[in-house]
Amino acid sequence: MAVMPGDGEACVSLHPELSGGADECWMDIEGGRMRYLRAGAGPALILLHGLMGYSFSWRFTLPALAPYATVYAPDMMGAGFSDRVAGIDYSMRGTARRILTFIERLGISSFDLLGTSHGGAVAMFAAAECLGGNVRPQLRRLVLVAPVNPNSAHGKWLAPFFGSDFGAALFRASIARMSFLYPYWHARMYGDRRRIPPGTLEGYVAPLAKPGLFEHALQIVRTWTQDLRELEATVPKLASIPTLLMWGSKDSAVYASSAEPLATHFPNSGLITFPGVGHLPYEECPQDFNRALIDFLMNERVDV
Repeated sequence: MAVMPGDGEACVSLHPELSGGADECWMDIEGGRMRYLRAGAGPALILLHGLMGYSFSWRFTLPALAPYATVYAPDMMGAGFSDRVAGIDYSMRGTARRILTFIERLGISSFDLLGTSHGGAVAMFAAAECLGGNVRPQLRRLVLVAPVNPNSAHGKWLAPFFGSDFGAALFRASIARMSFLYPYWHARMYGDRRRIPPGTLEGYVAPLAKPGLFEHALQIVRTWTQDLRELEATVPKLASIPTLLMWGSKDSAVYASSAEPLATHFPNSGLITFPGVGHLPYEECPQDFNRALIDFLMNERVDV
């Protein structure tokens, strides 16, 4: 039974079909226990999931990257099987600082950071914190997979609506029908529903057995508008970081049209678009996704 450096939390083997032989680990942080998966050996790579996702999102990425890196995939506080702690800061910047505390407690001195969707916005805030010299770990490279950003109009009205009192009440009223609605909304994340991997819906539904997941999501969207304003001011500060942007051309959650405007803030970057793919390229075309990611991390080069 392994013990994580600097933390003393035990790790136990997970079912290989879910995590490719990763270890399941826990860390006490801000009054709760945060779950994370660890696999591989080598330079540290942190994977940040999106809203309503968790470490399960990376079930095809963890085993592919394990030969090249020590990969950490947290269930961010409030999500997945991590504790739902009331009263902590669930804003994008607050979540970024919590992730950096997590990284520092692992004893990691330098790392690569990948974030998708809401986790991509969190990753950008974390990158800014690193550049500001507020934390000890050094960020080497940044990978943003369809990250929430100020250039995508879709999230500018939808998330704030559900963050309002009326929208939140409507959302809570619909939870009773969630078992019926969830498959529909989940399928919309894919460019081609025929490419949804077997067992995917069951995997994403599993954390619903732990109370508080939807309330956690509502906490996140309550600060969404302010978070996007802060993100718009933050992104231009990240120009010096080697960055890879990855997008599905049929993304219905964070529009692919926002990729090029965002890329202008990252002159030291590459942009890869997966044709016909939706919001989850790491699930819909995992081989192409992993190949591009490994090429970037190993060579710091992307063909664009």
